[in-house]
Amino acid sequence: MKRQRRPRKAAKKQLVEAETWDEEVEESRETPADEPDETGWQTSTAQMAGLSRLVRAGVWALVVSGPVLGTLAFLSSPAPAQGVSEPAAAASPASPVGPAGFAELFVAAYLQAGQGTERDLAPYYSGPIALAVKPRTRTATQSTVTASREVQPGYWSVTVAADITTHDAKGKSTRLGVQYFRVGIQATGPAGDGGTEQSGTAGYAATSLPAQVAAPATLKPGGLAYETDRGSNSADPSVETARGFLAAYLTSTTELDRYTSPGTRLQPISPAPYAAVKVTGAQDDATGASQQKVPADGTVLHQLVQVDATDQAGSPVSLSYALTLKSRAGRWEVASVDDAPAIRESSPPSAAPHTTTPSPDTATTAISPSPSNP
Repeated sequence: MKRQRRPRKAAKKQLVEAETWDEEVEESRETPADEPDETGWQTSTAQMAGLSRLVRAGVWALVVSGPVLGTLAFLSSPAPAQGVSEPAAAASPASPVGPAGFAELFVAAYLQAGQGTERDLAPYYSGPIALAVKPRTRTATQSTVTASREVQPGYWSVTVAADITTHDAKGKSTRLGVQYFRVGIQATGPAGDGGTEQSGTAGYAATSLPAQVAAPATLKPGGLAYETDRGSNSADPSVETARGFLAAYLTSTTELDRYTSPGTRLQPISPAPYAAVKVTGAQDDATGASQQKVPADGTVLHQLVQVDATDQAGSPVSLSYALTLKSRAGRWEVASVDDAPAIRESSPPSAAPHTTTPSPDTATTAISPSPSNP
């Protein structure tokens, strides 16, 4: 109701002004009808009376329509949409880190457990266990997760590779090599811990003892892009640049800047792990069989260099480096140390069957089977 008072007051004021103006119009009727005013326009009494009626009708229309217009303005105001919800945030994918780490610990504990020490596996697996192997006859000197897949929400299949060594009763150790074990892991907690909940504490449990599985297929790498063999010829300008750069990089005996392109930011290994470097082989992707002259500025050369780096104790260590060289001012400069050797794009890797030849000691090492031991 308060909103409607102001329009009525304004309309009343306009009505009073209109009536005052009407009185002025009535007075003007005494003047001759056809007498022109100063501007040259002629005004008749009938015309002024009609105009007065129009103004008065407009004012009354404004007074009457005030409440109606207020109501329409209120009804036409935007209202929040009903039944429209904000889009839900995309769920984060479950992380395999937690289940993978738990599986790796479980496999390591399983390998060294045995008859009488089954309780050592209780933190990982709560099912009934009866192991026939003697405790600590197997150990994993190294282990790592090679595959992790979520087979159901919160349930993971994890494959662990373990480098296994056996120990006989006399204390003799025999390395069996890398073996692979697959285990099912249930995870609780948020997705960041491999579970399915929005929050909470992470928890893991194995659903069975590990199952030993075959090793993944070994791949034959695709052909490398370095088709020109330079050997260890230090007379080749590109090989000489690589030798000087790697010597500075591995021994810190000279500055890297003298061998790198302008703007290239590389730091030598510190502290220097080696005392000397010798190039034992070099290949590149140049088309010419011999390259005793440096080509025009801006020419790029991809190079794979093998070196023997002698450590501080005098022992040589074989290393390989993939380098990108660029020509400038009649010499080669190292533009980058590449992340990996370049391979030909038309030469994808091919699968090769994995074969493992057991050693004589491996054939004589046996593990007693049991119903619960894979």
